[in-house]
Amino acid sequence: MSAAPPEHPWSLWPAPAKLNLFLRITGRRADGYHLLQTVFRLLDWGDSIRLRVRDDGRIVRHGASVAGVPEDQDLTIRAAKLLKESAIVAQGADIVIEKRIPAGGGFGGGSSDAATVLLALDALWGTGLGVDRLAELGLSLGADVPVFVRGDNAWAEGVGEALSPIALAPAWYLLVDPGVHAPTAALFQSAELTRDAAPATISDFVSGMPLGNAFEPVLRLREPAVEAAFVALSRVGTPRLTGSGSGCFVEFATRESAEAALTVVPSGLRAWTAAGVARSPLHAVLETHLMQGRRQEAQGTRF
Repeated sequence: MSAAPPEHPWSLWPAPAKLNLFLRITGRRADGYHLLQTVFRLLDWGDSIRLRVRDDGRIVRHGASVAGVPEDQDLTIRAAKLLKESAIVAQGADIVIEKRIPAGGGFGGGSSDAATVLLALDALWGTGLGVDRLAELGLSLGADVPVFVRGDNAWAEGVGEALSPIALAPAWYLLVDPGVHAPTAALFQSAELTRDAAPATISDFVSGMPLGNAFEPVLRLREPAVEAAFVALSRVGTPRLTGSGSGCFVEFATRESAEAALTVVPSGLRAWTAAGVARSPLHAVLETHLMQGRRQEAQGTRF
């Protein structure tokens, strides 16, 4: 009797968090979606995704549910199934999510996890759809998914999908999670929300003009925990809100200054530091994976 074939190995892939360095709402489309302007900053910190190819075609999530999200609503599962159907793939995948990014904080956890699954399975399954097609698929899962697929810091417009890569200076960030799961749909309906801000330009942003976050006054008014986080962070710098979540941050030029600020944050707040990156760490892992694959192919052609 022949031995059973070995299982496919597990592989580990980063799913980096993001910050919105500002966020303006400049209008609304005919279909009801709001028009935004923002700058996405990718971080060297985030979730991790473990993947293993399956030969039976099943997509299986392992481990505890993510923040109570049912499996059929999990963006990683939806991303895997969408890629499988779009590329007509016979194989499946096992998925394990190692969560660090808090849900509802505006740090992009679910969107980044979905983007990582799209890119990593595209490599593992050998579908070769390319970044443009994967970003298109990602947009159907969520407006923030394409920026993680493309892997660049970006100036974004439209509903967040019209991306232009932007060079950002090195920076470190003190991050705080107030523990509030901000309901995005409800926030967009808020009477206090400014929906018709004058459009900003990249020059405005580069010049340091304070562009703000449209959701900041709404959340500070509605959520005492967010207001408390802003008060605490104002002792070490100028706090800002990220996305439409409750997460707050202060930017610093160096790691030392960010970590010094961390020491004076009240112990009751969940706070940590992270560095901004010029390119998504996921893409570095993908490049390494592709290089290893090419070397293996080259070795296989030798006699």
